[in-house]
Amino acid sequence: MKVLVLYDYPPSPGGLATQGDLLYKGLLEMGVDAHAVHFESAQEKEWYYRWFEPDVVVGVGYWGHTPQLVLHPQRYGIQPVPWLVADGYIANYQEILNALPLILVTSNWVKEMYVRDGINADIIEVLPVGCDTDAFIPYKKDDPKILAVRESLGISPDQLMILTVGGDAASKGAQEVMQALALIDNKAPDWKYVCKVWPQARTKVQNLIDLEMATHLGIEKNVTYETNTISRAFMPYLVGACDIYAAPSRLEGFGMPQVEAGACGKPVISIKAMGMLDTLIDGETAFLANVAQKIVVDHVMLGVESGFEDKHIVEFKKPRTVDYRANVQDIARYLMILMTDAALRDKMGKAGRARVVGNFDYRVVAKRFVQIINDRLGIK
Repeated sequence: MKVLVLYDYPPSPGGLATQGDLLYKGLLEMGVDAHAVHFESAQEKEWYYRWFEPDVVVGVGYWGHTPQLVLHPQRYGIQPVPWLVADGYIANYQEILNALPLILVTSNWVKEMYVRDGINADIIEVLPVGCDTDAFIPYKKDDPKILAVRESLGISPDQLMILTVGGDAASKGAQEVMQALALIDNKAPDWKYVCKVWPQARTKVQNLIDLEMATHLGIEKNVTYETNTISRAFMPYLVGACDIYAAPSRLEGFGMPQVEAGACGKPVISIKAMGMLDTLIDGETAFLANVAQKIVVDHVMLGVESGFEDKHIVEFKKPRTVDYRANVQDIARYLMILMTDAALRDKMGKAGRARVVGNFDYRVVAKRFVQIINDRLGIK
């Protein structure tokens, strides 16, 4: 089997790039003849098509990347297999996607979204995102690298560190976590809430909104927003430094940071919806807050990035859920339970580690990919 993997290559620290890079790494370790190329690099992709002649081109992205992931390899007679996430609504390219023999998606919830929006369920297979369980491992609290992370964040040894990681924090449920922390602040052990976000213009605006909320809630002294550019190599130590990973995400097709937290032996607080239903086990590896609200819209505005003209409006016959909000009371209750029970944190962390190693290790995912391609396309 010869596989060309399309993603943000060489990989940036983002989720889609990591998703593609770990599949590529797993295929190479299996002995599969594979190469990687940036999904937007038309000339380099064509170069691989001509001399490498891949049996299959697997491309990581969302439905709006159909021109780069599907149409481009098809122009050269190469079989594309997109590996897709969802962003709340699949607005275009249904005819092109339905003509494919196989589409991979990252969770059962993502599959439901694609089927809801007109994609044939029979051609969709769920392939979870891989995790590097050699890098994301449990660390002892007195490990010098863990101590250094906590010291740099101004967290004392006796403080509990709660962590959320994302491109921005609000989309990962940070506002709901802050509201929950404000509810239990007077009775909870000493804590610090750290939000690690990616530095970008949109994030700066959102950070200000989030920090203003922290001020209104009276917890601003305990909330830290970290906006430095960091590498994937640093992430296991940042996650390893926390006591609880909290991300009741508003929109999450898989939940890579939650899985990485489990690999590091950390208990997780998230939301009982979307990709977390695949990756986390409520009461065993995580506490999942109930959904308090679904954000529903009757239209969306799209542009050239989605294959439309600028400011194109799509109106829905039935309103669509595009966002979720977790129950703040549930989050507060689960935070309090974990913050006051170190043995439970350890127990849930160990269960989380075992689940990730057995189900989401990048080598497990690569083997599953090869099996799917063999079974569905007859390519060995």
